[in-house]
Amino acid sequence: MVADLFYMDNCDYPTVCGHYGICNKEQCTCRTGSLQNYFMPVDNRQMELGCNEITNITCQDINNHLLLELDNVLYFNHLVNVAFDTTDEETCKKACHRNCSCKAALFQSFNGNPSNGRCLTLPEVFSFKNKQLDALENYSAYIKVQVAPPPSSSKVGLAAILGSTFGALFLILTLISIYIVCLRRREEEQDEDIIEQLPGMPTRFTFEELRAATENFVKILGKGGFGTVFEGRCDDERITVKRLDNVGHGKKDFLVEIETISSIHHINLVRMIGFCSDKLNRFLVYEYMCNGSLDQWIYCTDGRVPLDWPIRFKIIADIAKGLCYLHEECRQKIVHFDIKPANILLDEKFNAKVSDFGLSKLIDRDISRVMTKMRGTPGYLAPEWLTAMVTEKVDVYSFGVVVMEILSGRRNIDDSKTEENRHLIKLLEEKSKSNALSDLIDKNLGDVELYKKEIVNVMKLAMWCLQWDSNRRPSMLIVVKVLEGAMEVETLLDYNFVSSIPVIANIPSVVDQSAPFPASLLSGPR
Repeated sequence: MVADLFYMDNCDYPTVCGHYGICNKEQCTCRTGSLQNYFMPVDNRQMELGCNEITNITCQDINNHLLLELDNVLYFNHLVNVAFDTTDEETCKKACHRNCSCKAALFQSFNGNPSNGRCLTLPEVFSFKNKQLDALENYSAYIKVQVAPPPSSSKVGLAAILGSTFGALFLILTLISIYIVCLRRREEEQDEDIIEQLPGMPTRFTFEELRAATENFVKILGKGGFGTVFEGRCDDERITVKRLDNVGHGKKDFLVEIETISSIHHINLVRMIGFCSDKLNRFLVYEYMCNGSLDQWIYCTDGRVPLDWPIRFKIIADIAKGLCYLHEECRQKIVHFDIKPANILLDEKFNAKVSDFGLSKLIDRDISRVMTKMRGTPGYLAPEWLTAMVTEKVDVYSFGVVVMEILSGRRNIDDSKTEENRHLIKLLEEKSKSNALSDLIDKNLGDVELYKKEIVNVMKLAMWCLQWDSNRRPSMLIVVKVLEGAMEVETLLDYNFVSSIPVIANIPSVVDQSAPFPASLLSGPR
């Protein structure tokens, strides 16, 4: 079966519910059926983080390993072509049971015969999804769990003695913990005083100052995944104030990382003016962008005058320069992960600036790829997200989608259109093969004939960015050079933008050595 990102729901992605999680109608769970006695959520408030084993599997106690059958679930890799071993179901289960590194076994029988089928053992378990009635038949999934051996009668008395001893020890440790918490709070206050004296720190506002600046948070500009954005005014300057919701990290980390991001400046990145960290109230203050987000202009849904070609070209170049700075010119590469028109803001002269860094991630320059939880917006996700192994080239792919939206004046997935015209990138694939790219140019764009050759050339640049194989996509530095006329667009392109090459399902374990920017720090205004 061919994987197609456009026809997948959120439950089809490998890490949508973390390790061992089960996705059902885009909701994640751990405690379902027989699983509830063996797994618990990593965080009850964020079920998408996955599940932990209540009792860890140990190779020293292999006789107490149990293969637990899961009812009505599918593993994400049923979407792709993978190499299975041909065997029977019992041999498949035994192979996993004997191998301590095996965490799960998948078996699909041929014609309902359990003596003949395909077997796949997994060293690492990602997300499952609930199987619908019309889904794959004759499909079985088994998860390995650790069963605690029953205590012998001779150990009961010893257990009681140990219980009393550990109870007293627990009380002592509790008192020590209280002392340490108080000590750390005092140290954090001292660290905070030091941080506030660091050069280059943005302005620190009090909660009352921001309440006054926004007139009690009356005018809402928008709501994003990490908070609500308000319009305000400070010293006769209009500002954007973003209230951060569900902040999960400490004040000290928040302040230190504010100092880090405030040192990153570029004309095509939204500028941070200040912040507020007052008990549970945390805000980020940004420059005000009077023309709002790009999506309000390119879709023309509210009667606005369509942007002409010179302005559209400048916006494309501005986005490219902002991303090039993040990828190439910072000490560590910064991957945005959520490039889309709603996260591109425009000033009074229609200069474009990249915003909303809530999903961004730092990647050390000596690391080629990282494994991370899927993040971003459906429709703008690069195909390599199916493997969870990504590079900064995911931003290049998203940039290609945004460029096509700017050139065509429509959304990349538009439910209001007919089925054959619903997906812009699929339509681009068809037009590229029939040499009819000009058919996709926005009909509301004036002087099309005057700029047609230039527009089609930029469309070919977008096609280069949309290559299925990430290694064939250009870097953002090359994209900028093409837009400036210093380089030509690659001519040997693969026009199968949405037809997938099989993705390897047996993903190796990779240590994520780069730390993500916290949402509370890098969430720019939407």
